[in-house]
Amino acid sequence: MACKRGKHASCSVFRCSNEHKNLFLVPSSESLKNQWLNFMFSGNVPTQLPKVLYACAKHFTDDCFLNLGQYRVGLAERLKIKSGSVPTLLGSVTNLGQQTSAAPSLLMLTSAVDPKKIYTNDVVDVTASSDEDLDMFDQDSVASSVDSTAEEMFIDGLDPVLDRPSSDLYPPEEDCDSEDNPQRRKRSRLSSSADGGGRESENNFSGVSTERWHSLDEADVKPPHIDFKPAQEPGPQILQNRCSSPLQFFHLLFPKTTLQTIVGHTNDYGAKRQQRKGKVWENIYLRDLKSYIALVIYMSMFKCSSLTGYWSVSQHFSLSFPAKVMSYQKFLSISKALHLSDSREDEKNRVRRGTAAFERLGKIQPLYQVIREACKTFFHPFQNITIDERMVTSQARTGLKRCMKNESPNIGYKLFALTDCTSGYTWDFFIYEGKSCSSQSEGLSYESVMALVDENMLGSGYKLFVDKFYTSPTLFSDLLCKKVWACGSVWANRAGFPKTTVNRLSRNAPRGTMRWIRDDELLFVEWKDSQEVQMCSTFHKAYEGDTVQRKVKGDAQPTRVQVPIPAAVLDYKKNMEAVDPSNCITGHYRALHKPKKWYQCVFNHFLDITVENAFIMQELMAKGKNKRPMTRKAFLEVLILELAEISPQDSAPVFSARPSSVVPAFHKPKHITLDNIGGRKCRLCKQTTPVMCVTCDMLLCFQPERDCFNDWHEKQGF
Repeated sequence: MACKRGKHASCSVFRCSNEHKNLFLVPSSESLKNQWLNFMFSGNVPTQLPKVLYACAKHFTDDCFLNLGQYRVGLAERLKIKSGSVPTLLGSVTNLGQQTSAAPSLLMLTSAVDPKKIYTNDVVDVTASSDEDLDMFDQDSVASSVDSTAEEMFIDGLDPVLDRPSSDLYPPEEDCDSEDNPQRRKRSRLSSSADGGGRESENNFSGVSTERWHSLDEADVKPPHIDFKPAQEPGPQILQNRCSSPLQFFHLLFPKTTLQTIVGHTNDYGAKRQQRKGKVWENIYLRDLKSYIALVIYMSMFKCSSLTGYWSVSQHFSLSFPAKVMSYQKFLSISKALHLSDSREDEKNRVRRGTAAFERLGKIQPLYQVIREACKTFFHPFQNITIDERMVTSQARTGLKRCMKNESPNIGYKLFALTDCTSGYTWDFFIYEGKSCSSQSEGLSYESVMALVDENMLGSGYKLFVDKFYTSPTLFSDLLCKKVWACGSVWANRAGFPKTTVNRLSRNAPRGTMRWIRDDELLFVEWKDSQEVQMCSTFHKAYEGDTVQRKVKGDAQPTRVQVPIPAAVLDYKKNMEAVDPSNCITGHYRALHKPKKWYQCVFNHFLDITVENAFIMQELMAKGKNKRPMTRKAFLEVLILELAEISPQDSAPVFSARPSSVVPAFHKPKHITLDNIGGRKCRLCKQTTPVMCVTCDMLLCFQPERDCFNDWHEKQGF
């Protein structure tokens, strides 16, 4: 039930003077209506009642509300109550102690920016709250409420701190974005321009205080230079002779000891699983797990419509390799029992569910840390880096399950990776858990970038490229303090974007038109292409003389002309397009098998990262030795054979140098006379022959000196 409010409505509860903006209409149901009226008039219900009666939100316990968490953090303007709720509290300003034991009082609101900050707007004077009231505040219940809303905004490409409804910040104004500007994510729109009528926000949501937008012909200052000083020499951190085969590169990132640990955990979990069914588990060994991984990679190269198709026994459409590696039943049993953590530790962690000590990623934590550390140990990024946002699909039920609605119809969870733009190497990554205990004072997008950009391990002078979700003036300024440059596309209605409309880019501006504003180290650029492009950068000048070819409408037909392009746009496009977002090796296998355990999906994605990084290191090291690197296809083929411990000579079919002269058995020669010389003429040489092909009904010589029988069949392709 949503709250209602008339133009001059007020609470109808007897002697209630609270001016709360959330008012709820008395329900029409007779039973509920009588309960409401008895409370509102303390049991003395008058015979004549007004047509409309309201009860304000202060008369309801917290468990009556559907969106209390959203309302507390400012993400909902009005409260909603559950069906069947009845007012029970006398919510006067001096009566703050009446609340349910299951939830804190509505009279205390918490901020998403600072959990310790108590907002009192329209609810209660802060001086009325005592220390006991603050101690009674249930942080855990608020955390879950924040997660339920803030996470959903994060997943949809929204930041609960940076992306707020424009009505919360400034008066409604005309949007300055291009009409045909496609939006990859649906965002709440903030005002991007202002004519001086907006009110300031308490959370630094005011725009950049600049006077006007500058044109192309106005010179910009050169930003301060930061020397590129990486902590290590960029590239693979491996001795030249340490790795020579794909399997050796693979084991750098996925060590044998880790695989052996997974074998032990899988056997332990598989035995318990089979024991519950009254069956006996057959232990697997390291060779079995490596063969299993080989088949998962193999399935990315040869796609069948079903998992059983790889073990098909069809005479004409079967694949011989999977059956040679392991049986279908053994592959399926490993898939179902695959376990990455100690079952005993899982039980201990399960008991802690609902407490601060509970570890959401407990079932992948050992492997998670090993892969992350290995990726950072054996490679150091080049100067240009980016944040790569990925989705790992999963049908499993888990607290990590998420849906990237505008990018994929599949259900899954988010993974954020710091990727090298030059090579595509995944240097570091983390899985978004959705914990509210972490600091979110600057927004979730800010925190996700700061969690990946470690200046102590990277060094100084790096250039980070990010998309619209992450770009914010606060983030870029703080990165510059770490001596990390940043460049990214930005929403024109994002908090901190210049609000001035003086000399701003018009909607009908021709292609190549640009405007720019500099606010100390921050450069904001608007450029007109087929649509309006907005950029923010800390290391570019507004214009450095670059041009790009574009079609421009002429009198008769479109013509190609050179138009100016800002350096920030050119550099951003070059580096962001160079990164292939996670070559998904195990994606086809996951689509066929659909693991029911979320950590099995994570294991498959760890294989993606490991194999792709191993291939990149092989490629860079080969180029460093002036050798020709293996292609991706050849690398995967050799890796599959090495994991399955199959020699290339054993798996390759043997073909003779020339086609065999033996005719298939169903082409049978037959003598038509008893005489070896007499008979009719041969179809090929026109000499007499006593032999014919029964299948083809053709007279052909079949003698040592004249083998027309085989010669003719070879020419016919038999």
